[in-house]
Amino acid sequence: MISCYVRYEIDPDKVAEFETYARMWMPLVARFGGTHHGYFLPHESANDLAVTLFSFPSLAAYEDYRERSMSDPDCQEAYDFARRTGCIRRYDRQFLRPVLPDKG
Repeated sequence: MISCYVRYEIDPDKVAEFETYARMWMPLVARFGGTHHGYFLPHESANDLAVTLFSFPSLAAYEDYRERSMSDPDCQEAYDFARRTGCIRRYDRQFLRPVLPDKG
C-alpha cells in the first residue's frame, strides 16, 4: 500500500471554495480504487494550510489513477473548479508507506 500526503497552500479567503473542491475529489479517489482518509482544513493553525491523505494498493495503482483522471470528465470538472476559483495557490505531494496495526 502507498499513501499520498498532499500539503496545500490555499487562499485564506477561499476556504469554502477549497472545501467544495475537496468534496468533489473524495468520491473520485474511491471510484478509481483508492481509499480517501479526508481533507483537513485550517482551524487553529496557519490560515492558508490544508492537507489530505489517501491510499492506493500500490504505486502502480496510484499512477493508473493519475493517468485515468486526466481524461475523466468529473476529475476535469474538479481541476477546472480549482483553477476558476483560485482556491489553491500551490501544493506538494509526498508518498508514504503506512505502518498499520496488526490484525489479531
